[in-house]
Amino acid sequence: MDESPKRFDRIVAILIQLQSRRIIKAQDLADRFDVSLRTIYRDIRTLEASGVPICSEAGVGYSLMEGYRLPPVMFTREEAASFIAAEKLMQKFSDKEMGRHYESAAFKLKAVLRSADKDWLSNIESSVMMQPGSSLFQESASNALALLFRGIADKKQVNLHYQAFDADSVTQRFIEPVGIFHDHDNWYVFAFCHLRHDYRQFRTDRIHSIRNTDEAFSREHQALESYLKDDREKVPTTRVRIRVDMKIKKYLDFEKKYHGFVEECVTGDQVEMTFLCRSLDEGFPRWYLTFGDYARIIEPESLKQKVVDLMTKIQSKIQTDHQ
Repeated sequence: MDESPKRFDRIVAILIQLQSRRIIKAQDLADRFDVSLRTIYRDIRTLEASGVPICSEAGVGYSLMEGYRLPPVMFTREEAASFIAAEKLMQKFSDKEMGRHYESAAFKLKAVLRSADKDWLSNIESSVMMQPGSSLFQESASNALALLFRGIADKKQVNLHYQAFDADSVTQRFIEPVGIFHDHDNWYVFAFCHLRHDYRQFRTDRIHSIRNTDEAFSREHQALESYLKDDREKVPTTRVRIRVDMKIKKYLDFEKKYHGFVEECVTGDQVEMTFLCRSLDEGFPRWYLTFGDYARIIEPESLKQKVVDLMTKIQSKIQTDHQ
């Protein structure tokens, strides 16, 4: 097997690593590329022979001569700091393969920074954390986003083993992915499903396995936004108005958007909120109960009854458990 292409890629990656850090140890390079120290020493000599000014110090590591920059672009400290936030987001809120791709891209971005800016950036990196609320992918489909992106770009069908929310078992689906979107703290793919012969959306954490195929799309698809807009317009809504105490308004600001929030107006020490609600049977009444002691329902009357019914069920269960 010819190792030349693989070695060339490694040497280029080493050069990028050298430009992305002030000092880097040979052992760190060997660990990253899963090669021996002897191989790293040979690669460093190759870079030196090609004219790259590498400084070395025994027991410390390798560095590039100050001022040597291969890429023609430079970034400010503030621009570089934005990459840190983006990198942390990619690591936690995308799949493993996408995270690795972004990490590689981030090395290239950091490579053009001056040494002092690299130190400044390092001080930030360890102080930024992102914590997703729930798992966005099954462990068995940890590269779901990357494969879906590939299917969209190549216009090739994707094979899923998928378990719907209300299903007891996993079904095989061949889909034509139209686009990917993030909503309600989850990633979704909107696609034409050959099993259902219609467009559907699939949540990535319910994908048990995924693979790309060589089967081309069977039809032309519109832009993702046009489908989502049509989907929103098809779902019937109910006008809801509630009045809440001003002191709890700030606690509702995040979740209200998930319940069809339209507008609000202040009346004295209360706020009147208007919603176009799609889930009047379950979602909205249950949400209302979390702050109902500080609120009043203006309309519709049916919502009042649904809340009362829920409270009655809760009371009954508590009394039964107590007995």
